[in-house]
Amino acid sequence: MADRESEIVAKIASGVAGLNATAWDRLGGGDPFLSHAFLSSLEESGSVGPGTGWTPAPILVEEDGRLISAAPSYLKSHSQGEYVFDHGWAEAWERAGGQYYPKLQVAVPFTPVPGRRLLGHRPQQLLTAIETVTVQNEMSSAHISFADEADASESERRGWLIRDGVQYHWFNRGYSSFDDFLGGLRHSRRKSIGKERSNACRGLDILALRGDEIGPDDWDALWAFYQDTGSRKWGRPYLTRTFLEFIGKRMGDSVLLFLALRDSQPIAGALNFIGPDTLFGRYWGCIEDVPFLHFELCYYRAIEWAIDHGLKSVQAGAQGEHKVARGYQPVITKSAHFIPNRSFRDAVDEFLKVEREAVAAEIEWLRRDLPYRDSSSA
Repeated sequence: MADRESEIVAKIASGVAGLNATAWDRLGGGDPFLSHAFLSSLEESGSVGPGTGWTPAPILVEEDGRLISAAPSYLKSHSQGEYVFDHGWAEAWERAGGQYYPKLQVAVPFTPVPGRRLLGHRPQQLLTAIETVTVQNEMSSAHISFADEADASESERRGWLIRDGVQYHWFNRGYSSFDDFLGGLRHSRRKSIGKERSNACRGLDILALRGDEIGPDDWDALWAFYQDTGSRKWGRPYLTRTFLEFIGKRMGDSVLLFLALRDSQPIAGALNFIGPDTLFGRYWGCIEDVPFLHFELCYYRAIEWAIDHGLKSVQAGAQGEHKVARGYQPVITKSAHFIPNRSFRDAVDEFLKVEREAVAAEIEWLRRDLPYRDSSSA
């Protein structure tokens, strides 16, 4: 008897929280930001959902009822919290009489971390589903933020536009200690970093807390820091206090907090997430302005912890050319964009060609400023 053909179905769910956690996490490859715990915590804490402009709409591909591919997707009524800026595109489209929002965004909200976005082994079916949802609902566009190279290539094969950006990542070259890392830098940079660390830590105790070591008071302190940073950067924080509570309970040893205390009182903190081979710096804040403390908690402590725990790299967030002088190297990030309207697509395509040339020139210029003693160390 001939085997029957498998039934492959694409669908949109109302959120990740209602999906089977084991089935979802099987597709995520250990990326903490793609985990069911992280994405469902965003939903259940109210960080995304009604009133936020982020409506969860994960796109799923199932084979005989079994989840085989998925994309963390959202209907967006604005362009906040994405870190790939398309405000100019929105303004141009609406000046021409169109309605840019809602758009479809495949992304991890508020998280400019490159990684997989087309999860599982059916990326072309996922892209087809994304395109179909966009066209059938007469949306202006669909976007995949911070896609890895494989997802960017899959998207480009279907005619999606690819946009380049710049981030700064630190790479472990087999260092045995932070001092070993410093030994690979030019003398002037070793001396400067030493002074920065000394000044930042003077009179402070610095703690590294992981998983259950982070208590309720520590989360309260981090929330106060985050509120201050969020209010200054975005007008209001993206995340809720409940989100921090959820990830503290659900993500365990994947969460790492560097906390600075003066006279036993927390004055600054930096929250990190631990991936299979990368430490991701995410949220930072302070209630006391201490010179170089941001560099200490967000960059140097992260490098030191990564070396001590055998991780290959540190990603300390978006933007920040000042990271280059501290050993972080410029890398190209990718996003992919599906624009059904031909004339609008062509205009964006021309813009991206010019932008890519500018990004390439910027990276070439930045690499000349890397602080390593020789190119083999960089």
